Amino acid sequence: MNALPVTIDAAPDAAACCAPGQVVGDATAHDLARVFKALGDPTRVKLMSMIVGSSEGEMCVCDLTEPVGLSQPTVSHHMKLLVEAGLVEREQRGKWAYYRPTVGVLVDAAKAIVA
Repeated sequence: MNALPVTIDAAPDAAACCAPGQVVGDATAHDLARVFKALGDPTRVKLMSMIVGSSEGEMCVCDLTEPVGLSQPTVSHHMKLLVEAGLVEREQRGKWAYYRPTVGVLVDAAKAIVA
């Protein structure tokens, strides 16, 4: 296999490519870590995507168990972590809990990292 030739252009403007961003404070870092940690599990990512993609804008915990192949208590645990991270809201209706996505939390978290 032949290597491609490497050319080096003039050095880019250091101010344009390497300008330091604003560093988040400790409280913000803690909040952001909770959001990203909640999404650090594939099951929670799948649950979140199911809720966001729901045509009703919300889902009952009873409808979340079968698609992820987990028991209701295990799904409820995952949902609790998503609620604590602020990614979904929970509403109790009788014996069932319904979840709907929280608008903007994930977008705000991503913006805080790249700001």
